Amino acid sequence: MKGIRHALQHSLVTKVILSTVILSLGVISLTGSALYSRLGDGIFSTSLNSSLAESRYTFFNAEYQMLASQNMKVQERKRVLAEFVVSTSTQGINEERREVIFVKTPTASSSTVSYEMSSNIIKNSSIPKELRTLVQKNSKLQYAYAPALYNNGAKVDSLFVGQKIRIPGGGRYEMYIVFSLKNQTATLDLIKNSLLITGIALLLLIALITWLVVRQVVRPVREAARIATQFTQGDYSQRMKVVSTDEMASLAHSYNEMAQSIEQQITRLEHLSRVQQRFVSDVTHELRTPLTTLRMASEVIHNQRQSFDPLVARSSELLAAQLDRFERLLEDLLEVSRFDAEVAVLEPVEFDVITLITRCAKDFDIASDFASQEIQVRSEDKTVMIKADIRRVERIMRNLLSNALDHSEGKEIIVTVVASDSDVGIGVRDYGSGLDEAALIRVFDRFWRADPSRARVRGGTGLGLSIALEDARLHNGELDAWGRPGLGAHFVLTLPRKAGDSIDARPIKATPLDFHQEVFYQ
Repeated sequence: MKGIRHALQHSLVTKVILSTVILSLGVISLTGSALYSRLGDGIFSTSLNSSLAESRYTFFNAEYQMLASQNMKVQERKRVLAEFVVSTSTQGINEERREVIFVKTPTASSSTVSYEMSSNIIKNSSIPKELRTLVQKNSKLQYAYAPALYNNGAKVDSLFVGQKIRIPGGGRYEMYIVFSLKNQTATLDLIKNSLLITGIALLLLIALITWLVVRQVVRPVREAARIATQFTQGDYSQRMKVVSTDEMASLAHSYNEMAQSIEQQITRLEHLSRVQQRFVSDVTHELRTPLTTLRMASEVIHNQRQSFDPLVARSSELLAAQLDRFERLLEDLLEVSRFDAEVAVLEPVEFDVITLITRCAKDFDIASDFASQEIQVRSEDKTVMIKADIRRVERIMRNLLSNALDHSEGKEIIVTVVASDSDVGIGVRDYGSGLDEAALIRVFDRFWRADPSRARVRGGTGLGLSIALEDARLHNGELDAWGRPGLGAHFVLTLPRKAGDSIDARPIKATPLDFHQEVFYQ
């Protein structure tokens, strides 16, 4: 059963053949049933008409024999009646035997002489009671279908034809002629078996023809699917074979043209990507040398700012701040180029993630520009040990905390840590300006900012969240975001307890619990 279900789900040929066979089975069944019914009605109708005509002649002959025996003695009349029963029930070699039964009508006048007799192999009890009632009430012949019971235990479907008859000196009797339907039943069985065998053979032929036709259609589709699979694996040289000029050939031509266009586009994009990666890497490395010189000169000027004019002193402070920002931008660009070149590697060590988060939070509390701002770290566990790249995890936390501080508008920030046996969830929740739902799909894009025109306290590079996401996925983890305008934002980092393992679940959901409470109370 499982194999059939799998074939139906993954094989178009199986679906088409099974559907065709089921529909054909329904059509053949209806047609065969109608044909069998019509043939059966025709056979039994012909047999009935012939039997009734023969019965009328036999009843007339019986009445004539009884009329001729009117002046005979009882024994002679019985002999004549017995000879009539024998002659009537005896048939030719190729004909089925028919039986004759004489029974006295219950309402007839009592007589000491009984003329009841029948063929010696059939039982009088075979006569249907309903037929006897009709014969007793009507003078015309009546008939009914019923099984005939024989003395040897046989039971044969038969036609009973009956009529009243008067026997001189005996009163009213009922005469029944029993026609066996054995030949008709055998004929119908032959027809039924023939229809069944023909239907099965026709279904097999339909299935075979459908398989041959569908195979011609599905083969190019399978070939296209195979080539598409190789395309996804990086082999862009595969093409479909064109061996005809029909619709499938047109499909193959179109597919090959599409494949060639895709190959060209991918080659062009790969070349452009390599050029861009090399450009970013080269420019970043080349800028580090003059940046170092500028940094040294800036420090000299910054250290002597007390002796400068206030305007010049302020300029030296701005110069040092912007050089710091420029240096962070170069570091981020270098890291991005490593991710693009797929050369970023993990250096996992075992450490306490609670201690790391607490240290980062204290650093930001000390450097915070808002006196009322506070970062709270909440966890049911005092220590949560994980094996990961501590440098990258710390960079993720610093990026998330920095982003929260930039948008918290002086309100508190809550960091929640929830650990399971295989995963660790870290949620950073702020209650500041928040994010629009439409912005959530772009929040991890490079150089993207929710509000470029808004004054920023720290002024980021626009790469922090993108790098944080890459660092999380390098651990086989994930970084999710939630936000609502005026209700703040919630960033959730999920990491495996051991770097490289897959995460089983999200210990912390992206939608914070307090959001549901706020909606409820509103």
